Amino acid sequence: MDILANYHPVFKAFLAGSFSGTFSTILFQPLDLVKTRLQNPSHNVVATTVSGRIQPGMITTFVNIIRQEQIIGLWRGMVPSIARCVPGVGLYFSSLHWLKTKLGKNRQDLSAMEAIVLGVVARTMSGVALIPITVIKTRYESGVYKYNSLSGALKAIYKAEGFRGLSCGLGPTLARDAPFSGLYLMFYTQSKQAVPKEWLQSPTASSGIHFTCGVLAGIAASLVTNPADVLKTNMQLYPEKFPNSFSAAMYVHQTYGFLGFFKGAVPRMVRRSLMAAMAWTVFEEITRSIGLK
Repeated sequence: MDILANYHPVFKAFLAGSFSGTFSTILFQPLDLVKTRLQNPSHNVVATTVSGRIQPGMITTFVNIIRQEQIIGLWRGMVPSIARCVPGVGLYFSSLHWLKTKLGKNRQDLSAMEAIVLGVVARTMSGVALIPITVIKTRYESGVYKYNSLSGALKAIYKAEGFRGLSCGLGPTLARDAPFSGLYLMFYTQSKQAVPKEWLQSPTASSGIHFTCGVLAGIAASLVTNPADVLKTNMQLYPEKFPNSFSAAMYVHQTYGFLGFFKGAVPRMVRRSLMAAMAWTVFEEITRSIGLK
């Protein structure tokens, strides 16, 4: 970690964020794949009954992917996921650090409203920059499109749909990610402020506390923003059918009712909660090691 000592704080935040995002992206990719398949309107999800309760296709989708594409199929879309999430997490953390520094604050001092605003702005900056990769990632995971490579997908989409194709679903993406990050940061910082400071400073307890606060924050933020995620998936898979958020929302409501806006909520909630908790825990430990706090 001594090698990073002379780097600019924003660059150190970017490296720490990218490093933390790598592990969580690879580990939880199967959940994101299943979530995308569940939200795909052309994907007929068969419900299954477990312990007398109807599960909306999550278990069935897992089994079908393994049966048809083998275990490796659960990591379909891994390249665009890494291309989006790793620099995306790095950009988010570095933007957050830069904005926080401009306000003369640290994460422990943020009020609830300041945390929401900083989270929203930081995620918007990274979301706009990486929207083309987000489109490719969604299409890779859906099983509808058969691209051979990341560069090939970029060329194919631009040739067939132009820049509009590479930026489709930007509105719902920001409506999903920006509020998620704002709410997540608020829940995360407020949860940490409720914990005694001596616990946070304990080398043995701090990681567990960070992870627990991260999971709780992720569950709350995921549920609130799932409807926007459903709209984003529909628009990016079928841009000609759903040219805007309103048309996608009308289709979801008329086809599935209100619960349709929470399709894929379980795998998304599990993935986003654990992924964000792991990313923040690793980030907190790295930044403490390199003196970035």
